[in-house]
Amino acid sequence: MRILLVEDEENIRDLVKLNLELENFEVIATGNGRDALKLSVGQHFDLILLDVMLPEMDGFQICEQIRLSDLQTPIIFLTAKDGSNDRIQGLKYGADDYIVKPFVFEELLLRINNLLKRSARTPENTATVFSFGNNQINFITFEAIGNEGKFLLTKKEAMLLKLLIDRKNQVVSRQQILQSVWGYDVYPSTRTIDNFILKFRRNFEEDTREPVHFHAIRGIGYKFSYPSGSTNEIVE
Repeated sequence: MRILLVEDEENIRDLVKLNLELENFEVIATGNGRDALKLSVGQHFDLILLDVMLPEMDGFQICEQIRLSDLQTPIIFLTAKDGSNDRIQGLKYGADDYIVKPFVFEELLLRINNLLKRSARTPENTATVFSFGNNQINFITFEAIGNEGKFLLTKKEAMLLKLLIDRKNQVVSRQQILQSVWGYDVYPSTRTIDNFILKFRRNFEEDTREPVHFHAIRGIGYKFSYPSGSTNEIVE
C-alpha cells in the first residue's frame, strides 16, 4: 500500500514516515503543497495524509483539486488547525477524516486501516452521479445525459462541471477555475472558459438564450445555479 504524506514540519514528517514504514506501508513524503499536488496527479496512492498549512498551496486547496478528478483515494487531514470551521471545511472539500495534532500514532494507524478496508470494498467503477432536471453527469466514467441523449465529457469538462456544481449558487472566480481545473502553470484565456460554459448550455439547458443553470458573471466569474425546489442526487 502506497501513502502520500504531506507535512512541512520535518520532525513530524520523518516520525510518521518511519512508523508507517514499520507497518509495511510504502511512503512518499513531501513538505511542499505544490509538489504534493503534482505527486498526487502523477502517481498512484492508496491513501493521502495531508497537512493544512503548507508552503505554496494549503491542504484545503490540494484536497479540492484532487477531488475534481479523483473521488476514490481516501484523504485524511493531519493538522494543528482544530477549529470546528476548519473541520467542516476539510470535510466539505472532500476529506474522509480529520485528525488534530498532537495525535497518538495508534489512532492514526487505526483510521488509516479502516479507510483502506472501506475503499477496498468499494468497486473502482462505483458511479458518483449528479442529476439536475433531465440531465445527469457521472464523474467517474465522464458519461453524461443531456438534451441530445448520452455523450462523453472530456476530463477538463468534467472537472469544471464538478467545481461549479460543488459550489452551486456561488460565483466561482476565473482565478479559482484556473488554479483548480487548469493548474498554476497553464492559463487559458477568458474566452476558453466562456466556450466551456456555452457548450454546457448547449448540452444541458432547455433554452440556451435563457440559461437556468450556467452563467457567466461579467468581470467576476461563473456560476452554476440550482433553482429552489429542484431535486438533485449524488449516488455513490
